[in-house]
Amino acid sequence: MTRAAAPAIARAGDAGVVSLDYGLASTMLALGSVPRAIASLRNWSEWVVEPAMPQGVVDLGTSSEINLEVLTSIRPSLILSTPFLAALDEKLSRIAPVEQFTIYAEHTEALDCSYAETLRLGTMIGRPQEAKAFLSHADATFDRLRERTKSLSAPPVAVINFIDSRHARIYGGPGLFGGAMRRIGLENAWKGEVSYWGFQTIGLEQLAELDEAAHLVVVSPLLPPDVLTRLSESPLWTSLPFVRRQRISVVPGVLMFGMVQEALRFSTLMVDVLETAA
Repeated sequence: MTRAAAPAIARAGDAGVVSLDYGLASTMLALGSVPRAIASLRNWSEWVVEPAMPQGVVDLGTSSEINLEVLTSIRPSLILSTPFLAALDEKLSRIAPVEQFTIYAEHTEALDCSYAETLRLGTMIGRPQEAKAFLSHADATFDRLRERTKSLSAPPVAVINFIDSRHARIYGGPGLFGGAMRRIGLENAWKGEVSYWGFQTIGLEQLAELDEAAHLVVVSPLLPPDVLTRLSESPLWTSLPFVRRQRISVVPGVLMFGMVQEALRFSTLMVDVLETAA
């Protein structure tokens, strides 16, 4: 199995940097730097999974309800944010300088933006060479995964995660998952529109529009946890070609709104399950 390079050893908070975004925090780890604090730390292991967040990192509460008292008390040197959290900038800037990083926006490709913003982040936290090395490693990993995909003659792939037993998000377009699939040579079975975040919310009946040869990949966590068991009793679900042909795989959690590190994890999981199913 191909995995992203392990980050260099770093102490929790050695950069004095706070991240309000999972993707930026994950990128810091990839560059060998541990954030002093992050938003929504308690959910990291569910939505990001890998890399694990080291001990000692402070939880700032959710991104919509940042604990400003805690943030002030740790005296950060820099706060990493995104345009999605711009409403907080005025309050945050009273505590420390705020830098916005744009990964998801109209008329952009998330994976391309992730590369550019990784270099900017590396420079900002004093690790420019580590950023370049990480991206070189990413390119080499994507290339190896593309060769594995080519040898599989892989079918078109649709990637979803469930919202409930009747609805799902399906991924593609300019989003991170869509960009990663293109990078490793996988055809996306979903030809419909998606937002610049890279997904569309659909009713499960719309999965009938997929190519009959499509392989469905479900990204965890499963919501609700017994959704596939419930669907096994649905005539609509059991009539879908990928269900009848047992072309369904479930992969562990991977952050759909992340950066390069998450694109690598997603791509590796995709190729692994397709090799298993071949």
